[in-house]
Amino acid sequence: IYDLGGGTFDVSILQLNKGVFEVLSTHGDTHLGGDDFDRQLIGLLQNEIREQFGEQISFPPATQQAFRNFAEAAKIRLSTDQQTRIEIDLGRGRNYGCTITRRQLEAMIDPWVQRTLTCCCRALADAKLEPQQLDQVILVGGSTRMPLVQRRVEQLFGRRPYTALDPDEVVALGAAVQGAVLAGHRRDLLLLDVTPLSLGIETMGGAVSKLIMRNTTVPCQAQEMFTTFVDGQQNVNINVLQGERELVADCRSLGQFDLRGIPPMPAGLPKIEVSFLIDANGILNVSAKELRSDTEASIQVIPAHGLTAEEVDQMELASYEHAREDMTAHRLIDLRNQVQFDTHKAEQMLAKAGHQLEPDRRQQIVSAMQDLQALAEGSRDAAAINEALQSFGKMTVRLAEVAITRSLQEDQGE
Repeated sequence: IYDLGGGTFDVSILQLNKGVFEVLSTHGDTHLGGDDFDRQLIGLLQNEIREQFGEQISFPPATQQAFRNFAEAAKIRLSTDQQTRIEIDLGRGRNYGCTITRRQLEAMIDPWVQRTLTCCCRALADAKLEPQQLDQVILVGGSTRMPLVQRRVEQLFGRRPYTALDPDEVVALGAAVQGAVLAGHRRDLLLLDVTPLSLGIETMGGAVSKLIMRNTTVPCQAQEMFTTFVDGQQNVNINVLQGERELVADCRSLGQFDLRGIPPMPAGLPKIEVSFLIDANGILNVSAKELRSDTEASIQVIPAHGLTAEEVDQMELASYEHAREDMTAHRLIDLRNQVQFDTHKAEQMLAKAGHQLEPDRRQQIVSAMQDLQALAEGSRDAAAINEALQSFGKMTVRLAEVAITRSLQEDQGE
């Protein structure tokens, strides 16, 4: 669906199957439309008038509106005629007239039309499709009546677009049909929309764990297991996030809630199941449940609430621009969290069973632990931290065996 209206452009890739309309991907530009074409014509007219009558001539608001009316009327006529004549009475005996051809207009608006095709290519890439794999291209919006738009769309997709529907009425008709579906009056149709941005939660260190990815079909559900990071932790704050970046600071918080009353347990032992569910109306329900104790809490939010299409596009673009640095930062956070967790467990095992190791081996573990902590705090070399972490894990295998044996002996003694 190629939708070029007066002020915005949107493209959606859908799959239709026996009354089920599944949106595979969407893209667009909220500052692109027929108004841009009008402004090109207005600029042409005003520049020629200033050249003819002098740079000092001004255009008050009423005159500006008249220019917009002239430009829109000329644009519409050039969709059917090869040229059109514009006559403007400027007052005080000044009359301006010019003939504008379709070729002139098309040369002026071609960069804007190309921007729509770039959006189409990105939507195709998100849907993992090639232009020739589409069966039909439907034009929506009054600006798609322009011959240049129809030609360029045909060139990109390799087929003549479908123009039998009135482009000015089709959106209202579709909205009415969808309203009937949601109200339960139509049960033979189903529209499966997609999420505009990824959804997830904040994890230790300010990273984002995404549960539902952008362009996932709605309704949808996702679950992931998490745990605590501190011994005896009884409360967990769940921060629900929306965005494409990897760090909390670069995403949008949709809401927060607390999971309280978790029985005190060692870090890493609680099993916290976080569930995301988006219904057909786009409402997101997030719940968190500690499986050992059945403690549960939840929140309900509207994922797209308060975001314009332009803001969605900006967030998506920023994720592409900062992808490499974001992934590096996320990996560093994960590695530092793992270092903190592993060294804390090693300290506990040393306190409990370290005396059963040879003094030299115990001292090697202590030194390696200190070196690993210093490296994690002071270095941004993820590969070096990961290598040191793996080496530390191998070094503490014997300590873990001794600690487990000690625990089993204590349990048997009890």
